[in-house]
Amino acid sequence: MKNENDAHAVRENASAESLARRIRLLVLDVDGVLTDGGLYYDANGLAIKRFDVHDGIGLRLARSVGIEVAVLSGMDVPCVVKRLEVLGIKEYHGGSDNKRTLLDAMRQRLGLEWEEIAYLGDDWVDLAPMLAVGLPAAVANALPEVKEAARYVTRLSGGHGAVREFVDFLLTCQGKRDALLEHWKHLE
Repeated sequence: MKNENDAHAVRENASAESLARRIRLLVLDVDGVLTDGGLYYDANGLAIKRFDVHDGIGLRLARSVGIEVAVLSGMDVPCVVKRLEVLGIKEYHGGSDNKRTLLDAMRQRLGLEWEEIAYLGDDWVDLAPMLAVGLPAAVANALPEVKEAARYVTRLSGGHGAVREFVDFLLTCQGKRDALLEHWKHLE
């Protein structure tokens, strides 16, 4: 197994497109990536969040071609659990800011190399896992330090189609997007 410094050097010299070809696991933050970052509370104090339907379809597409999806969040709220349940995403870890440790345990359990993982984030809490993975990415409205750490920055903002944009990029780089589109054109 390569050490992390070797992996980092390879990543620094490779294009985002070439890095995307190896991705087998897409890891996402929730607030500011899967959502617009707003926190809404109902009368009972329960947090509710807005998710973009295009992002959800993108995640289903990724999973349909063998790109697994995992979600890491500093918060752990029922609406996120429900959304991920609807999308069929079982790899969810909420309620911890120590995302790199969680990701490393997941990586080992799934038998993946760091280079096979992409991480899409927006804030400082995402930096440690972003710096470890093969393809670090940031949403358009990410903090400057997060964009600087990214090898790919979306044009769209978190919660407004950024996840779908990034999935489309992965699918295109892996040569899977066109076949998926043709499949959907001919569904009856």
